[in-house]
Amino acid sequence: VLLFNVAVTFRASSYYKKYFPSPTDTNKNTSRDETSTEAKSSEELTPLSGENDGRDSFRDNDKEKHDADLERGGDPPVVSTSVNAASDNAANIRHAQLLRKYLIVYLLAALSDWLQGPYVYALYDAYGYSQHEIAVLFVAGFGSSMVFGSFIGGMADQCGRRKFIILFAVIYAMSCMTKHFKSFSILMVGRLLGGVATSLLFSVFEAWLIGAHASAGLMSHLGKAFSTAQYGNSIIAIIAGQIANKAANHAEFKPSAEGSGFYTGGYLGPFDVSLVALIVCGLLASALWEENYGESPAENDDDEKAKSSASGALKKAYYTTISNPDILSCGIISSLFEGSMYIFVFMWTPALTTLSKEELGDEFEGLPFGVIFSTFMVCCMAGSSIFSIAMEKLKPEQLAVTVFGVAAFAFAMIVLSASATSTFLAMNLFEMCVGMYFPSMGTMKGMIVPEDKRAAIYNLFRIPLNFIVLFSLLTDLTPRVSFILCGTMMVVATLLQIRLRTRRIGGGN
Repeated sequence: VLLFNVAVTFRASSYYKKYFPSPTDTNKNTSRDETSTEAKSSEELTPLSGENDGRDSFRDNDKEKHDADLERGGDPPVVSTSVNAASDNAANIRHAQLLRKYLIVYLLAALSDWLQGPYVYALYDAYGYSQHEIAVLFVAGFGSSMVFGSFIGGMADQCGRRKFIILFAVIYAMSCMTKHFKSFSILMVGRLLGGVATSLLFSVFEAWLIGAHASAGLMSHLGKAFSTAQYGNSIIAIIAGQIANKAANHAEFKPSAEGSGFYTGGYLGPFDVSLVALIVCGLLASALWEENYGESPAENDDDEKAKSSASGALKKAYYTTISNPDILSCGIISSLFEGSMYIFVFMWTPALTTLSKEELGDEFEGLPFGVIFSTFMVCCMAGSSIFSIAMEKLKPEQLAVTVFGVAAFAFAMIVLSASATSTFLAMNLFEMCVGMYFPSMGTMKGMIVPEDKRAAIYNLFRIPLNFIVLFSLLTDLTPRVSFILCGTMMVVATLLQIRLRTRRIGGGN
């Protein structure tokens, strides 16, 4: 898997295009060379400024002929190739600068989230809470994300997305601090804060990135930005796993004083490291990022802004979503895929463990979960590189059909397989689809969702997603039934994506 990832990463990189140029790139380079040669030749043949052998009349005739050619639909002058090349290079430089600013903040936010994930359940269990009480805490977190996140998205569009990214860092940091208290009520507050922070993480960061690309005139580079972010996110996930493991084993888990409800060490280590990452994330966002808002050309008057409120923004986002079939399709499709992804996260451990126990019997000594998780993340990285390669010839609407279809096939393999090895391979295939999904859907939403309601609509998309997650938490579904449900959702997502592709591409639109 690692070697495959290296291969597709190199194929998607600029180094491949440099050393193995395609015929199109070769023709462009040749054209540029010819343009340069022609320019030099014309300079050499130009007489001194004092000598005028009727050149002005020739220039006038050439200009008239050139204008006539353009009116008839003729090609622009050859020199425009070099102008376009210079413009492309300038755009690439601006995009690289923007992407660096985004990634340093986004990846710190992602690091803080990955550090906490594997140890939330373990921490609650170490405090001695029952499985039912732990389930209540988890349900509260997803419920908070569903309810409060919807309002917060609209507020971010109006008040400024950078402000709400800083607010994300503050809220998530407070959630980390509550983990030190062995108090169910304080831990519940922490879960509620964590739910709000999760909504911001998966909506406002993306909205800021798209707004920044639109402001800089770099929307054509949006797919590359999402692909790079997803690739970096997978690397961060692997690094976070190693850091969290070290932090969890650094000190003994114990109360700060005998009889105290404040604990330190043990499983709290990853949350403390996450707290530091969040502080740095917030500081860098305030220093490096420019503010952007959900602005619409049609809504710039002061009266319209005065009427706006969190509930008003939510209503506008809702009516915009249900009245536009493309936006509605994006929301349903993203909820179905990401819902199946969350169910997969809950179920892959018991599924592989059960199959391995059946195959090995008494020889079973446990699974290397760290290695398995790292392999999944490498597959995600490969998927994001495959997206970059595929985008050279396909539009995201077309690629997404393949992604959802392959994901449905992967779940069918998981359901039908009786072998731990084949099940694991099918799971890797699904993780590769995850790596392709996020840049594909991010690019599609960037083109379809209106800028003035972007963060609010993104949080609306998370409402059905949270319903799916809550359903999986509150029902006692077996891993096999859960994967059947995931496969069904992927089939529905594939059909909806085919309709979306037809509306946006197939009808000549």
